[in-house]
Amino acid sequence: MTEEPLDLLVLGSGVAGLSAAVRAASRFGLRTGVLTKSRLDQATTRWAQGGVAAALGGNPEELDEHLADTLSAGAGLCDTEAVRVLVDEGPRRVEELIALGAEFDRDERGNLELAREGGHSVARVVHAGGAATGAEIERTLVDAVRLTAASLHENTFALDLVVEDGRCAGVVAVDGAGQTHVVRARHILLATGGAGQLFAVTTNPPVATGDGVAMALRAGVAVADLEFFQFHPTALALPGIPRPLLSEALRGHGALLRDQDGERFIDELLPRDVVSRAIHAKMLEQGTDHVWLDATVLEDFADRFPTINADLVRAGLDPRTDLLPVAPAAHHQCGGIVTDLSGATTLPGLWAAGETACSGVHGANRLASNSLLEGMVFGPREVEAIAEGIGGPEPSGAMRPLMGVADRIGTQPTVGTVEVPTAVTSGTDAAAVRLDLQRAMFNLAGLQRTAQGLDECAAVLDSAMSAAGAVSAADPALAEVANLALVGRALVVAAVERTESRGTHSRLDHPETGQDMAYRLVARATLPT
Repeated sequence: MTEEPLDLLVLGSGVAGLSAAVRAASRFGLRTGVLTKSRLDQATTRWAQGGVAAALGGNPEELDEHLADTLSAGAGLCDTEAVRVLVDEGPRRVEELIALGAEFDRDERGNLELAREGGHSVARVVHAGGAATGAEIERTLVDAVRLTAASLHENTFALDLVVEDGRCAGVVAVDGAGQTHVVRARHILLATGGAGQLFAVTTNPPVATGDGVAMALRAGVAVADLEFFQFHPTALALPGIPRPLLSEALRGHGALLRDQDGERFIDELLPRDVVSRAIHAKMLEQGTDHVWLDATVLEDFADRFPTINADLVRAGLDPRTDLLPVAPAAHHQCGGIVTDLSGATTLPGLWAAGETACSGVHGANRLASNSLLEGMVFGPREVEAIAEGIGGPEPSGAMRPLMGVADRIGTQPTVGTVEVPTAVTSGTDAAAVRLDLQRAMFNLAGLQRTAQGLDECAAVLDSAMSAAGAVSAADPALAEVANLALVGRALVVAAVERTESRGTHSRLDHPETGQDMAYRLVARATLPT
């Protein structure tokens, strides 16, 4: 491990973290390290089938349309300033990625092929390999990082942040050999991805355990919007986790959703939360665990969507003739660690980007294919702020209400308390505790919620926190359970407090959207003394 403090240590190896690392090392000459608990190329980004949404024409009307679609999907909780940054800077970031070597799909004339996805009013989404966009972006960035980073720490689990004199100064981590180290840096960027493994049915890989948000909570850092967790409407309804996605691009090209009678029941290109709930309702109505996606009308399926086609072939399905069983699955964490427009958090020296952050871009529901773009835009912005000598948060974006600056979206300083356990219970079966937690979250805090169900879920999470104990280098599997339980508990606290239905948060006992609740719910953990 590096003894001399790095200029920047990036935790995570997805699009947000690697975009930042490449920029920090190559453009600004910062001594940059990347630490990831798996291999460098195994981040959640690799599984992203959706594309990158960007108004590549660059004219004001296109940019405004992208902004309007994002605000509409976010159900009144997007920070308009943050969305403006996203849509205005996005096209340039896509061009930079292409310059690094990313190969996106093009037509016979060499022009980028643009697809339309749910919630988008026009076609503006670029893909690679039909539905292998994440893998192509990951390949490009991993190659660049390996050439430029000062240090790489693969298969290394970050346990907790090091805070000294009110500033983040590094992380405590355990390597693949079980050795614990402190990795010091002047700036720490949390880009650890989401927490899809909170739920028993998810598209996220096993590494998506909410580590960044959990570390931030234990360090007293503010998080927000955790009650908004997006479910993807069309995961392949077959056993196994993560479930393969049947990309929104299929519906964008004309694939149809059908019930058990073969009838259409929803506009396939509505925002994801609307389509997911419609599928869920139809499944309950007809007493089945899936609906059907009809892709038989799509021509040249294997050539246009080779990654999806390979998944289907392995499952014994032929999209040319078979209806494909689909059901919603937990997919994207819309909230996270509160940041300003430069990615600074409430703890000086600590930055956050990508799915682990709450930049204000997504609000109550993420617009399809804005997630890769968010990482590409805000990761580099943080590097630029660091290079300019900025060390702490400014009143901008989602951070503005926390710093007492008026905004159209208010804030409630604390929604509840989350007790962090300090004792480890010996002999705990991490896999069993994790499965119990995931089932409770999926059944009681998933697509549809009630006060009673959330209370029952909270009890399971409290039990999981007690069983997992404090995060410990002795058992990284238990450390992941501890992180999941803490993030899940914060999610449930916020979901209880939000007595309305908005975006991805649906309360059966509060089905209306409350105009008096158009504010962020900010959670902080109650730290043990």
